[in-house]
Amino acid sequence: MRLLANANLLHLALAVCASGFVCLITGVLVLRLRRSSVQPISVDSHPDSDQLPLQTYNAVIQELKQEKHELLTAQQAERRRAKTSENISVAVLSHLSSGVLFFSGNGLVRQSNAAAKQILGFASPAGMSINEIFRDAKIMSGVGCEEQLAAAVQANLQENAPTQNWDAQYVTPSGEQRILEVTVTPVHAGSDDLLGVACLISDKTEMALLQRHEELRGEMSSEMALALRTSLNTIASYAREIAVNRDPQRTQALAADIVSEAAELDHTVGGFLAGTKAARAEA
Repeated sequence: MRLLANANLLHLALAVCASGFVCLITGVLVLRLRRSSVQPISVDSHPDSDQLPLQTYNAVIQELKQEKHELLTAQQAERRRAKTSENISVAVLSHLSSGVLFFSGNGLVRQSNAAAKQILGFASPAGMSINEIFRDAKIMSGVGCEEQLAAAVQANLQENAPTQNWDAQYVTPSGEQRILEVTVTPVHAGSDDLLGVACLISDKTEMALLQRHEELRGEMSSEMALALRTSLNTIASYAREIAVNRDPQRTQALAADIVSEAAELDHTVGGFLAGTKAARAEA
């Protein structure tokens, strides 16, 4: 009881208790701080300001992917249109009765159709030059000056000349002689750059033969008309002489001459009619 009554001892005990309580609180706080420093930082602990750049990046990536997909789709559609256009061009060329050759700027065949192969006598003219295709073909000018067809086509390509048309004598690799009508037209790109020349080739051999037959028939008709007129004048002359001649022997001789002249006339007319019939049969 005396100890409790002593004020100094009581103050000392209170100070010791307060110090112990402070140490306990300090220890608890230190322990909690250590635990919090060891725990991993959660993604959810980032503020909204840190999440915004990531969302923007993802949005840009998605937009780029969409644009790439649209670009690939457009490219595929363009390739399909180009392929369709090419197929149509090939189909049209394959059904033409006239031959078509396209010479690029370097003078080599880039494209040809089946008719061109048949007319020119080449199995595959692709990659051949102008000189190889037309070789010794000569332009029929009608004035005695025969120009090489290959040189004319080459000049048209180099000079970017307008459309020109020629008739030419051509010999196939197998030796067949043909008459060709060749039309050369320059082909330009959208920017007016010369891509090459297109040659439209028609086989006029049969037409030329028919024309020659007609010319021969015309010549034969003129010759026959002249022969017919001469024979008729001769026969008329013999007939007039018979009418005034009183000599029986002379009359018989003149009659024999008339029969001979009539036979010659019949032979001439018969030959002309036979030729006309044969020409019609060939046509």
